[in-house]
Amino acid sequence: MRTSASPRLPRSAPLDKLAEQLWDAVSSADEYTATELVLRMLDDGADPETVLLDVVAKVQGRVGEEWAANRISVAQEHAATAINERAVAAVSVHPAARTAATRGRITVACVDGEWHGLPARLLAEVLKLRGWRVDYLGAQVPTPHLITHLHNTRADAVALSSSIATRLPTAHAAITACQAIGVPVLVGGAAFGPQGRYAKLLGAEAWAPDARAAADHLAQGPLPRPQADHQQFDDLPHLSDQEYTMVARNSTSLVRHVFTALEDACPAMRSYSDLQRERTAEDLKHIVDFLATALYLDDEELFTWFITWTAQILQARGVPEMSLPPALVFLARELGDFPRAARILHAATRTLVTDPTTTAAGNAV
Repeated sequence: MRTSASPRLPRSAPLDKLAEQLWDAVSSADEYTATELVLRMLDDGADPETVLLDVVAKVQGRVGEEWAANRISVAQEHAATAINERAVAAVSVHPAARTAATRGRITVACVDGEWHGLPARLLAEVLKLRGWRVDYLGAQVPTPHLITHLHNTRADAVALSSSIATRLPTAHAAITACQAIGVPVLVGGAAFGPQGRYAKLLGAEAWAPDARAAADHLAQGPLPRPQADHQQFDDLPHLSDQEYTMVARNSTSLVRHVFTALEDACPAMRSYSDLQRERTAEDLKHIVDFLATALYLDDEELFTWFITWTAQILQARGVPEMSLPPALVFLARELGDFPRAARILHAATRTLVTDPTTTAAGNAV
């Protein structure tokens, strides 16, 4: 039902103003106003793809920025995302968005362990608007189920989304599995790095920075068919040293040992509350997980970026004082027999110590 309190939008309203109005509704958890806003845009003649990508997606990007700056909580971030998802659903059923399928069939899914489903949903809706028949499978799709679906539907291509880099080993397995049955893969999402650097490394047929670019790429013609004999580890011969496997397999014990070492080095940690101890262990787990991913990719820049970002996030949250560098030093001691891990950890430690923007931010883990 349309609400009389919803704002009237002039046809000429600029996109940034519309995005600001949607942000006001989303940030105040006003689902009805948010939904009414996007419906009025469409009623007033706005292009559905523009509404999705230049308004809803823009607001979702701001949601992430506000969370990183600690201006909204995790719960508020989840609520805002849920409202944006409802806004996307509203656009998808509006008469202006009804497009006949005149092209091939594409499966859109998030890799297993990836819960950020909105980017994939936006891509699915844009592809529908462009005339594709789309099977949107949502977040956290186990690779065996994805492959079964592809067998049953004979999709022309699959689009895989991942926002978190620690899911890249799983994404690699999914890419290889899709290719093994002859289905080419387009990937997207922040996990694949600047300019999609990890997409090529992991053997994907194509990468796109956003939904519009992905749709444009697919419109140019079919993706190249994958090589039938391509194997997952053909892409990453450095994995033969087993460093990734050992770190990933022993992550729990590594977190425990580093936590104990930090307590010994900083007795104040012994007075932490249960919540503080839990969050410290979670942060250490993230550090180990990103180290494992950097080992998988053999890319120290990924880990250095993550440590710098972590320092900034912790600073924004006013975490009690304690340096990130000691945690990296203790982790390096635990991995003294792993030369690639040591190189990556030392590079990140140097960045924290020498970069003035992170020295002040390098607070407690």
